[in-house]
Amino acid sequence: MAHSILIVDDEPGIRKSLTGVLEDEGFVVSSVGSGEDCLRALERRLYSCILLDVWLPGIDGLETLERLKVIYPDVSVVMISGHGRIETAVRSTKLGAFDFIEKPLSLEKTVLAVKNAIRQRELETTNSEMQAKLGRSYAMIGDSVPMRALRQQIAYAAPTSGRVLIYGESGTGKELVARALHSQSQRASRPFIEINCAAIPEELIESELFGHVKGAFTGATQAKRGKFERADGATLFLDEVGDMSLRTQSKVLRVLEEQRFEPVGSETSITVDVRLIAATNKRLEEEIERGNFRSDLFYRLNVIPFEIPPLRERLEDVPQLVEYFNQEFSLTNKRIPKIFKPSAIERMQIYTWPGNVRELRNTVERVIIMHTRHVIEADDLPILSGEAPPASSYNFDSYREASETYEREYILRKLTETEGNVSRTAELMGIDRSHLYRRMKNLGIQRP
Repeated sequence: MAHSILIVDDEPGIRKSLTGVLEDEGFVVSSVGSGEDCLRALERRLYSCILLDVWLPGIDGLETLERLKVIYPDVSVVMISGHGRIETAVRSTKLGAFDFIEKPLSLEKTVLAVKNAIRQRELETTNSEMQAKLGRSYAMIGDSVPMRALRQQIAYAAPTSGRVLIYGESGTGKELVARALHSQSQRASRPFIEINCAAIPEELIESELFGHVKGAFTGATQAKRGKFERADGATLFLDEVGDMSLRTQSKVLRVLEEQRFEPVGSETSITVDVRLIAATNKRLEEEIERGNFRSDLFYRLNVIPFEIPPLRERLEDVPQLVEYFNQEFSLTNKRIPKIFKPSAIERMQIYTWPGNVRELRNTVERVIIMHTRHVIEADDLPILSGEAPPASSYNFDSYREASETYEREYILRKLTETEGNVSRTAELMGIDRSHLYRRMKNLGIQRP
C-alpha cells in the first residue's frame, strides 16, 4: 500500500513540482494552500507525512503544526521555509516536526526527508507494538491473595537497588517477576540481561558471565563481552543460580563485593554497576548444608527474598489464566478463541499442576491447536482427562494427601505412556527432568 503525502504550501508552483516528484517516487499525494485546509484535510483522512510551509495565509505553519500535533500526535511533519532562521527551526523541532528544510527546495533532499520521516514513524510504531507484545508476554495474571501480595512486594522492591533472590518451583514464573522488577526500576530504560546457569556447560559459563579476550582458550577466535559487562547500568538476571559451580560462585561473589572483574584471559579489570536478580528452584539453605552453595554468596544475594506461590496454592487464578492463554494462542495460531465450559474449568481447578503455570499454558496451547470443536468440555483436556479417579473414591484426611494422590496417579500414567522414559515424561508434563525426579522421590515412585 502506497504512503500518502499532504503538501501544505500557498505557492501553486511548489505544490505542483513537489506533487510530480513525490508521485514519481510512488507516493499518493494531495495538496492544499493553507493551514486551515490542512486541518480540514486531516479530518477526512490521515497521512503518512505532511510537508508544511512555515509562511501561510491565515494561521501560519507553526500554529498549524501545534494544533495538529495536539489532535494527531503521531503524524510525521517536515517543515519547509524560505526564511530558514535557527529560531524557527528550533521551535519547529520542539513542537514535534521531524525535519526542517529551507527553500529553494532541493527535490532530492525533500524526498529523502519524507522517506526518513515515514521510516522513523514505522520504527516507532513497530517498537510500540513490540513493547506491548512483550508486556502481554510477561503479564502476571491473577487476583488471588498470593498474587496481590506478590505485586505489592514488587512495587516496593523494584525502585530500589537491592539484590533480589526469587524462590519458586519450576514453571511458577520466576522470570516474569524478575522482568517486572526491572521494568518498574530506575534501570528500566537499560537492557534486561539474563543467563540460565543450569543451561550453560561448566567450561563455558565463566566466559558467558565475564567475557573473554581473543586466544583465551581453544576456540576463542575473537574477544567477547560477558553478561556482567553488557548489564553495566542495567539488570542482570541469574536464573537457576543454585546450579552454579562453587568455582563460578566465588567469582560472582567477588564481582558483587568489588563491582569489577577480569574477562577470561585478561589481566585488566572492568568496573561495572549491575543490579543482580537471582532465581532458584532449590532451597539454598539446604544446598549450603550439603556443601553445594557458598553461604557468603547466599547472604549477598538474599537481600530481598521473594517466594513465588505454586499454582496449586492459587487455583482461583486458573480461570483467568486459561482465558489469557486462550486469547494468546488463538491469536498466534489464527484461530477463533475457544469457549471453556465450567466443567473444564472445574476439572483444571481440582488438579494440582506439578508443572505449575507452564504446564497449564502447555495444556491450553494443545487444546487450541489440536481440538476442532469450539466448545471445550472436561473430557477434551488432553493431559487431565482420566488422569485420576474422582475425589469421592478416596477417603482423604487432608488436602495435601489428596494433592499428592492425584499427582502420584498422574505421574504414573505419564510414565506408562512413555514406557518409563523420564525425559519424555517431563517433556509431556511441561516440567524440568530434575524437578520430575525430585517429585518421584518425594512421592515414593520408583525410578524406571
